[in-house]
Amino acid sequence: MGQRGVAWFLALPGLAVLGGVVGLPLLYALFLSLTGYSFLRPSYDWVGPARYQEAFRDPYFLHALGLTALYVAVTVGLTLVLALILAVLLQQNLPWKGFHYFVVSLPMLIAPVGVGLIWKMILHPELGILSYLFGKVDFFGDARYALFSLALVDVWQQVSFAALVLLAGLRSLPKEPLEAAYVDGATPWQAFLRVTLPLLRPVLVVLLILQTLAEVRTYDLVYVLTRGGPGSATDLVSYYIYRKAFLGLDLSGASAMGYLLLLLTLALVAAYYRLLTRG
Repeated sequence: MGQRGVAWFLALPGLAVLGGVVGLPLLYALFLSLTGYSFLRPSYDWVGPARYQEAFRDPYFLHALGLTALYVAVTVGLTLVLALILAVLLQQNLPWKGFHYFVVSLPMLIAPVGVGLIWKMILHPELGILSYLFGKVDFFGDARYALFSLALVDVWQQVSFAALVLLAGLRSLPKEPLEAAYVDGATPWQAFLRVTLPLLRPVLVVLLILQTLAEVRTYDLVYVLTRGGPGSATDLVSYYIYRKAFLGLDLSGASAMGYLLLLLTLALVAAYYRLLTRG
């Protein structure tokens, strides 16, 4: 048995577990999406692609997709910008650096449900400290603020992981290109834009993929903070699919929507990968 055979032999137990935990549910969901199965009518009547066609005609599902696209753009953009600023600051010779690392890492260590409960109290329209400071604003009960408030809570938690990944990327960059830029008379800002950012592109693209996947799946914060409301102002697609399956009792329709979301996410990842490997 050669090295390749030994590698496959050692990987087989993990692949078998992964196939059972991930592969079988995916295959079952694909089968359900081609039937008319629901909790009210638990029979596997074959309907083919009809549930996918219904999903594209569902205005609430299309609204949830558009809302999720806006949410992902806002959260991923803010997270990357703030994380890059934090990473650059943490790279400097600051006093009490260990304390700064602890403060930056703290949101990442809290479970999303805990984060939701903490911010639900902070932004409470009657008891929250921010409402006390800025007036009684219903951050999660007013459709004008609900989605942006939800996005800010999400960014507050996600920026820790992104900042640490970018800090590791900054510390792994070679010093020679920066030194050459300074010798040629570049300012720190020019060196950052023309040298550091291009060298950091692989890390940024990988982080972009990870953050996009995380934000598309956002469910727990919506469940704790808004339950999709007010109205449908924060009804992100993951939460809508959950409601379709377990409140609407339409398991096959929810499976079809889940697969459409999976295909859209894979298309995004493919585009990001092309961006990473281009040139």
